[in-house]
Amino acid sequence: MTKDYGRPPRADENRVLIGRRRKEVADAGGPRETVTVDWRGRPTHLDVIQMPIGELYYNPATHRIRAQRSHDPKRDKLLETQPWAPESQEYLGFLLKALPANPASDDPEFAKLKSDLETYGQNEPGLITPDGVLVNGNTRRAALLDLGPPTQNMRVGVLPDSCDWNDVRDIELSLQLRKEHRRDYSYINRLLAIDELAAQGHSAEAIASIFRIRVSTCRQDQWVLSCIRSMIERSQESGVRLPLVAFEDQTEKLRELHRRYAKDAAVNQDQAALILESRLAAIMLGKSKTDVRLIEPDFQDRYLRQLLPDELKPETETSSVQIPGLGRTVKGPSQTLAAAKALTDTVLKAKAVSAAGAALPEATRVKAEQKTQVILGAMERALDYAGKDDRVRKRKQAAPDRLVEATRMVEQCTTDLVISRGSRSLDEELFDEEMLNLKKSLAKLAREARRTIAEPGDGVSWLLDAMQVES
Repeated sequence: MTKDYGRPPRADENRVLIGRRRKEVADAGGPRETVTVDWRGRPTHLDVIQMPIGELYYNPATHRIRAQRSHDPKRDKLLETQPWAPESQEYLGFLLKALPANPASDDPEFAKLKSDLETYGQNEPGLITPDGVLVNGNTRRAALLDLGPPTQNMRVGVLPDSCDWNDVRDIELSLQLRKEHRRDYSYINRLLAIDELAAQGHSAEAIASIFRIRVSTCRQDQWVLSCIRSMIERSQESGVRLPLVAFEDQTEKLRELHRRYAKDAAVNQDQAALILESRLAAIMLGKSKTDVRLIEPDFQDRYLRQLLPDELKPETETSSVQIPGLGRTVKGPSQTLAAAKALTDTVLKAKAVSAAGAALPEATRVKAEQKTQVILGAMERALDYAGKDDRVRKRKQAAPDRLVEATRMVEQCTTDLVISRGSRSLDEELFDEEMLNLKKSLAKLAREARRTIAEPGDGVSWLLDAMQVES
């Protein structure tokens, strides 16, 4: 079940004020402004009223800033236990204005929203519970509070009196999925919303339907969140660990990593795990998608390990794993995989410590940052070598790949020729002309092959004989 945050302190007063204003709207006659929401499975039209923004509350259950709450663990704990306290509400307001990937910075999108409200006013109404808790419009309230006094009014629709926290969750998600919604959830907050539904027993198919995505995408997002949580646990060091927001900018890299991992795991689980660990380390060091793609199973042994200083080379031995209940042991992870995991752990812990701020002594943070820079330098050089080898490999494969394509085209031409014979539709003059062009091209290819290949094999020898190319 969704967490029940109870009722805010002014809940009864808000119900009275909301009831009075709804009556005023009804008594006024004429056209009334309404807002349509999906209420318990069907569209429902709700009257829109004016409410002082100072009387409203931010929604502590909002998914919009769920991941960002870990920015300040102390205030997050207070928010969880006392969501209606002024300090908790102020923290929610702070996070709504902050950049999702770095809550310490202001969000340019929030500045645009505030400028739009100042210039054009409120276009779409918000949505509140009968107690005055905002279900939709939390960010707009934060912007309006920056622009004017708390006595100014905000247009809001009011949910039915029977509204509970499950309704708040469902309506917030349904509103978020509408195309006209002004500000999307950040990637991590979307993952958390999916995870919350899964924890409540919803199937992947049902969640995919709610979010209007494919089932495979839903499962991919669940895998990514599981991977992120594993990295957070592995980053634990000196009482600190990485927050969820540390992964906000890694959306496409993690999705691409899942695709590669799933493909490799179907063939070789150890190889898939090795690529996973190596690429996670590169992602956490801030490397680009194109750089991460250069990491293959041989990356650790062939490039990276020899570039690391001895103190950062994990001491690993081939281990054995005991099978419970059978009294037998089997070979554990390979040395390369164990070393890759150890290096990824080192990177995660160093990143957590260096980002801890005042929670740890400056000397500890500086040492962790220095360690990160040393590993980053080795990673960059290893990727440079891997990139050069990749470019050489592609150049070596370019000419054979062209022949593969040409062979397919000749085979298709043969099929087309057979079809044309039955319908007598072949343009014989044009076919003959193009065959002469092909002969010229093959002659050029033969001459270059003679100059390039010192010891021709059977295939090249045939080409040279067919084109009568001499030394």
